[in-house]
Amino acid sequence: MSFTAKLADLGITLPDAPAPAANYVPYVQSGDILYVSGQISADADGMMVGKLGADATVEQGAAAARACAISLLAQVKAACGGDLDRLEQVIKLTGFVNSTPEFGDQPKVINGASDLLAEALGDAGKHARSAVSAAALPFGVMVEIEGIFRIK
Repeated sequence: MSFTAKLADLGITLPDAPAPAANYVPYVQSGDILYVSGQISADADGMMVGKLGADATVEQGAAAARACAISLLAQVKAACGGDLDRLEQVIKLTGFVNSTPEFGDQPKVINGASDLLAEALGDAGKHARSAVSAAALPFGVMVEIEGIFRIK
């Protein structure tokens, strides 16, 4: 089954790849490696803002991370000329969580992205990962995630 079909089975249609918010490109390809710039937590309803440990729950943060993963896949699809099935492997994610100094559940938040990628992509979605606290993120969003992918 194709990745696009699997996403559809999960009720997910990839949006157009989000435009950069500043002076950078959304991705850079070097050989078969694709580096995707950080994707902020936003969905069709807008930016998902808040600070974990203050006014946002782990569940809300995980939903925000899931939205980041969808944007990452949209960027991969754009880089692959619209063919998501050129994706071979999610290599590594780095997740940044807008959180208070006392908050320690960053890994649980970033699981929102990791769980989606594993469910949608199977073995190709299994990846190395970092989940770190950030004192603030652009636009006050809960989560930002960047990724490294191998493509055909």
